Amino acid sequence: MTQQGGASGGDLTGARLLLKRIRTTMARNLPAQARLDEVVRTIAGAMVAEVCSVYVLRAGEVLELFATEGLKAEAVHLTRLRVGEGLVGDIASHARPLALADAQHHPQFAYRPETGEELYQSFMGVPVLRSGRVLGVLVVQNKTRRHYTEEEVETMETVAMVVAELVAGGELIGREELTPVTGIGVLPERMDAQALAPGLALGVAVLHQPDITLTQLVAEEPLKEIERLDDAFTSMKLALDELLTEEDGAGGGEHREVLETYRMLAEDRGWANRIIEAIETGLTAEAAVQKVQNDMRARMRDIQDPYLRERLSDLDDLNNRLLRHLLGIQELPEARDLPDNAILVARNMGPAELLDYDRKRLKGVVLEEGTASSHVAIVARALDIPLLGHCVGLMGKVQAGDSLVLDCENEQVFLRPSEDILQTFAISMHALLARQESYAANRDLPTVTKDGVGIQLMINAGLLIDVPQLAATGAAGIGLYRTEVTFMVAHSFPDVARQRDVYARVLDVADGRPVVFRTLDIGSDKVLPYWHRDAEENPAMGWRALRISLDRPAMLRQQLRAMILAAAGRTLHVMFPMVSLVEEFDDAKEILDLELQRAEEKGSALPEAVRVGAMFEVPALYWQLDEILARVDFLSIGSNDLAQFVFAADRGNAQLQGRYDPLSPAFQRLIGGVIDAGARHGKSISVCGEIAGDPIDAMALLALGLRTFSMAPPAIGPLRAMIRSLDLGQLQAHVAALGAQRGQDMRSSLRAFALDHGVAI
Repeated sequence: MTQQGGASGGDLTGARLLLKRIRTTMARNLPAQARLDEVVRTIAGAMVAEVCSVYVLRAGEVLELFATEGLKAEAVHLTRLRVGEGLVGDIASHARPLALADAQHHPQFAYRPETGEELYQSFMGVPVLRSGRVLGVLVVQNKTRRHYTEEEVETMETVAMVVAELVAGGELIGREELTPVTGIGVLPERMDAQALAPGLALGVAVLHQPDITLTQLVAEEPLKEIERLDDAFTSMKLALDELLTEEDGAGGGEHREVLETYRMLAEDRGWANRIIEAIETGLTAEAAVQKVQNDMRARMRDIQDPYLRERLSDLDDLNNRLLRHLLGIQELPEARDLPDNAILVARNMGPAELLDYDRKRLKGVVLEEGTASSHVAIVARALDIPLLGHCVGLMGKVQAGDSLVLDCENEQVFLRPSEDILQTFAISMHALLARQESYAANRDLPTVTKDGVGIQLMINAGLLIDVPQLAATGAAGIGLYRTEVTFMVAHSFPDVARQRDVYARVLDVADGRPVVFRTLDIGSDKVLPYWHRDAEENPAMGWRALRISLDRPAMLRQQLRAMILAAAGRTLHVMFPMVSLVEEFDDAKEILDLELQRAEEKGSALPEAVRVGAMFEVPALYWQLDEILARVDFLSIGSNDLAQFVFAADRGNAQLQGRYDPLSPAFQRLIGGVIDAGARHGKSISVCGEIAGDPIDAMALLALGLRTFSMAPPAIGPLRAMIRSLDLGQLQAHVAALGAQRGQDMRSSLRAFALDHGVAI
């Protein structure tokens, strides 16, 4: 081996040899600390590195140097870094590798004089992961400038899996430090959550724990492991096919499409190839699956986009299934022995995992993560299982057997509820059942106010599985179809044919209802897994959305070409995101015109009509409203990004959640100005952000003159009920009387108005 090549340098034999040597060390009858010391010496030698160190995460907060070869021995158990502090802390914070040829000039570098690391210029570290959780960081360093290869990083990630088993064994630090628990865990407690599927439930907590502990990580014969993997894939796919033929999957509907889409993920060759590559480094088939799963879970930590998180959650579910088939475990223990009133508790789960449980005994589900657009939420709604998600801190507080109340109407979870809570719950259940019946009865009724004003309610969507919600909710169409989601869940850039098929199927299922296709809105937190790009200091305001499309016109041309082909003989609605300047819209529209001309010259069937719009998300466009409205057919207000830019508030920052009210004077005046300008120009204005689906916020928008709303599908029923019970003239008179009153005061006034006038909120 050379200084440049390290243990791998593209040589898989070297990686397997290193794993074999570490396995021998781990098997020795030595104390855990002695084994860890030997492991770092072995890695340093194999990687041709002057330093190898292991930092262990203690109590979820502090990374402590536990073993080193090359740094000063007295620094062991003395040097500590907070998560996020220094290069080691940065790796732990983001759960991703870091390789630097010149580490000391990196802005995250933190010097610890007791270690003597000022002698070392190059640095490469990887997270020590187990079940997607960071347990520590494994580091190598070199005195001279060294460019670590991708193969060397992958080798270190594989070795880190072995180190993770040693850390998780409980001999280095107590297991209680690996799973910190807040609170005393016995008193009643109320927790906030988000309603993903309607309903109320009372029952006993059952912990859904699909993670599997592996005892054998290193394999001697990779070819046999690949054969075992192939057999496991085959048996898993057969089991999923059987699942699709069962009674719950046979009746059609959106949950049927969810399961079919989920089954298609199992055919993903990119996923299988990544597992095979991990096996070729010397891992068993099970360890290779777990390595790929760890990589995927690490990616999920930094992804804010709910659609992509949920698609990755489905892959997480498939990884667990594949592991069970490799190990011969055909069902979850919890699925066999459910109590009669089980409430499933999990961090997250896939749609087929929900079907593993006896639905006669399963009364509800609560997740620490999850969103309303998730596959598991769609299946839960289809099966009429109450589901709450985004219950922060849930897994650290609930114990198996705890009594639980899930109140999806008020978006709350009661742990170990008192008797008075149980009595209140019984009353609420009767009220909710009556309300759900009224939503279903009103689904096909016109969305018109009491004084005869028609309102258009549309849904937001991002994948084909979302489109059947049109029929389920009675929505007028899709006001925002996020085309980037198809790109984000793929493992390579979709070609024109693939995109055309997707868009055509969406239009087919929509069955004549309008579908507004937004062109690619990637960048910021929406990253294509196969497209590597430089990090940005302010990605939300960086190279994203239409800016990327105009800088990469071939990409935009392919997407527009696919849309034109898909919409043959039908109306095509195209919307460009994040328009900051009128010139940007002009450039994008010119590309669309070129593609329409190209299709005509080639004799392709053209759309019957083409309507072109823009997203109003950047405040700068406010001062160009007359110019942009003269060019577009419609304008859609993206309230989420708009609020982020207006208030200079990162919407992904939990500390700022709820700090800026969309009913504040500045935001209301801004939206009101856009709506008024649209009326002057005779152009349709809609809102497609979160405020569109909140009944109180929607009342304020109606008073401003908005008549088209696009929202998450679950919000359609409540909003329709509000509109049909509202006299818009009375509301506008009430808001006019409020004058400049905005924010929480206006919110309270609107709520009081609704109660006084019988408006359903």
